[in-house]
Amino acid sequence: MNAPPATSMLRALPFAHRERLMRSAREVSFPQGTRLCVEGGRADRFWIIRSGTVDLDLHVPGRRAAVIETLGHDELLGWSWLFGPHAWHLGAETTTPVRAYEFDAAAVRSMCQDDPVLGFAVAQWMGGILSHRLGSERTRLLDLYAPYGSGSFG
Repeated sequence: MNAPPATSMLRALPFAHRERLMRSAREVSFPQGTRLCVEGGRADRFWIIRSGTVDLDLHVPGRRAAVIETLGHDELLGWSWLFGPHAWHLGAETTTPVRAYEFDAAAVRSMCQDDPVLGFAVAQWMGGILSHRLGSERTRLLDLYAPYGSGSFG
């Protein structure tokens, strides 16, 4: 559940960029069981979790949604906002009460376009998160659905 070093905004972005992004954030709270995003829905915001936990899940036809990863303190929730068509790739639901910083996706994309150095730093941050999450998804899906031993690398 702990973020790898490259995925924490506090460790991934230079101070000036982090401060600029945080000026656009607003504090929000969600009760346990709140659906924050649905696969295929419009990705118009993202969050950095301050406290609590959120499950990332994947819709599986005919089955209960598969939990891919659980996010917690200081982790980013949502990356689909950065890349067109700006639709959620996964769902997310709070598993405990959550406090978070919420960011407007269009405003952050505009900041990134106006300041290419900021845009590059945000893209690098997102790249680290995507790499980590794809590895987690692969492992979890193999654990759930693949024949025994198919997830190991030789």
